[in-house]
Amino acid sequence: MALIDTLIGTAGQWVTASDPKATLLQPVAWLKKTGSYATVNRLIGLAIPFAPRNGFSVEEMRPGYVRAKIKLKGNKNHFGSLYAGAYFLVAEIPGGVLSLFDLGPAYTPILKEMTLEFLQPANSDVTVEFSLAPEAVAAILADADATGRAKFTLEGKLKDKEGNHVATSLAHYRVRKKGFKPQD
Repeated sequence: MALIDTLIGTAGQWVTASDPKATLLQPVAWLKKTGSYATVNRLIGLAIPFAPRNGFSVEEMRPGYVRAKIKLKGNKNHFGSLYAGAYFLVAEIPGGVLSLFDLGPAYTPILKEMTLEFLQPANSDVTVEFSLAPEAVAAILADADATGRAKFTLEGKLKDKEGNHVATSLAHYRVRKKGFKPQD
């Protein structure tokens, strides 16, 4: 576990130090950005092999923010639009990604409950964005440090390639601090 924790910490530093808008016109910055996201997605794949097999990827990260995508290819349902399970996958994993990279590897994210409201079929890849304000991150850390656990909720708007709002997710998470021992 120490190796994975070190990799998570290092990948988080790479991502936050990279320029999300870097292009091939800035080759070093572009390589740093693409290498950072490749590392993050590889770590997710190691932890949850189901995710990359189903076309999940983190597209952008910075402190308190993550944008993820799920591909339509390989995830179609019986009438050709995105399968319901794929919506769930793209809406659930980013909460863990935010937890690991914003709180650190000393905190384990756990999904407690999630609901999805389907608004219209998606006939393309789907993206979702989540954010946690710095004050929310600080409150989560303070609560977890004091009690060994903390709760937070993320709401996401899932959008298709054209930007249509196709579903809304509401996810309730709990984080646990590894090795927590209450003070007497």
